[in-house]
Amino acid sequence: MTNPALVLGAMKFGTEIDEDTSFALLDRFVEAGGVWIDTADCYSFWASESGYGGQSELLLGRWLAARPGMRDRVRLSTKVGAEPLDAADWPASREGLSASVVRSAFEGSLKRLGTDRVDMLWAHMEDRRVPIEETADALSEIVRSGGTARVGMSNHPAWRIERARARAIASGGHPVDALQLSRSYLAPRPGAQPEGQNHRFGMMSDEQVDFAAEYGLDLWAYTPLLSGAYDSAAKPISSAYEHPGTERRLAAVDAVASELAVPRGQVVLAWMVGGAPSIMPILGGSKLHQLESALQGVALQLPPELRARLDAAIP
Repeated sequence: MTNPALVLGAMKFGTEIDEDTSFALLDRFVEAGGVWIDTADCYSFWASESGYGGQSELLLGRWLAARPGMRDRVRLSTKVGAEPLDAADWPASREGLSASVVRSAFEGSLKRLGTDRVDMLWAHMEDRRVPIEETADALSEIVRSGGTARVGMSNHPAWRIERARARAIASGGHPVDALQLSRSYLAPRPGAQPEGQNHRFGMMSDEQVDFAAEYGLDLWAYTPLLSGAYDSAAKPISSAYEHPGTERRLAAVDAVASELAVPRGQVVLAWMVGGAPSIMPILGGSKLHQLESALQGVALQLPPELRARLDAAIP
């Protein structure tokens, strides 16, 4: 049985996660019914010897080549726009989202993945140097050519996404129908950026959730488990989350987790997937037991009274 609400994040594959472990995670994910695999052309430049990306896509290409028929069982999601031009000067120096770069970067992704198409192509990181209409046109052209079935935007403010959608709709193109940003049950203080969050508009706001719900856009969330901080004492919650609301939300998560006898992270995933609108978490664990726990969390259905308790802790 497939479950398209699951997304496996392949960011660290081929760099921080070795090939054997990456293959094992991918195999188990598909065996458990997972469909979506998410990567980017820049993954993971910061962990590579060269300072440039492409390792994740190359590994996925090798995995697909070693698993005949697998390409038709999974949906591939990749992103363009954030690959460094100068590895020593990122994010100021990056490829960006001009029409020519979108086309050439996408061609590079297909070559590394060893496929003629992906199922979702994302504009990875907003580029104010380029009119958003130019980027929207380039994405629509790739849809028309059969290179991708869908397009999305990651780490963009809602107003630029709406302008891109308006352009595509007015010109008969394919409008953005998915957003990818960071989201969890806990929320940072207004204006605070958690450690490792280097996108100005990388946090999923309530406005973006409302925007997606109103127009039927899918929501994908990276770092849904705060890099393991819900359940690992060795991974403290970022100081960006230090405010009274965090104490209230953690108390609610603790109570629900205790009642269900499950880890806090599983409660968080169940709350995200089962909400309205549903938010698809990107599962980025580096170990099989982390993936297993996340899979159980996504499959967990919260009783209405427990979901209400979690919702009530959010002002």
